[in-house]
This record gives sequence, structure tokens and C-alpha cells, in this order.
Amino acid sequence: MIQRKRFLKQLPSGLLLVNGPFKINGVPLRRVNQSYVIGTSTKVDISGVNVDNFDDKYFSKEAQKKKDDQKTADAALIKSIESVPDLKTYLGARFSLKAGVKPHELLF
Repeated sequence: MIQRKRFLKQLPSGLLLVNGPFKINGVPLRRVNQSYVIGTSTKVDISGVNVDNFDDKYFSKEAQKKKDDQKTADAALIKSIESVPDLKTYLGARFSLKAGVKPHELLF
């Protein structure tokens, strides 16, 4: 299954930091390889999301700290998402590719 995520920043390792946000589509803060990402034309203002403390070392910390950081990141991101009409519904909808569909030819 393909999940819609928001790109937040590129980490020093080359991986991408993405977020669902978790409250909308169940995607937590995570690192993703660039080869698994399809860019879209959908834009969200993420200037209110503080991603300074997220780096590759962060993902080896204990789970309780991650839950708190997830809530903080989600709150700012959801505020931006709700300012765009129908974006919350779009992000929460299921999405999949069928045989013969070429992802690089799709327009979002």
C-alpha cells in the first residue's frame, strides 16, 4: 500500500524525514529512502513545524520521547493542512497503483 506523506527535511544520511501526520493517515515520523518517494504538486506550508532536533541519531532513542515529538510535529502540520480545502480528506484516502500504471506519468 502506498501512503501519502509530507516531506519535512533531508537528513545527513541522505534519507528523507517524512510525516503523515499520524492523526490523519497513520504515518508516523520516519526516515524513508528517496527511491521510495513520488513527488507531487501538492504544497503544504511546513514553516511552523520545528524539525531541528530530528536527525539520524534521533531514531535510536526511546519510544516515549518519540510519541511526544510526534504530537508536537503533528499539531503544527495539521494546522497547515486544515488551511487547505479538502487536503485532509485527500491525505486520509487510500491510494494504490494498479498493474500498468506508471508513477512517473501521474499528475497529482
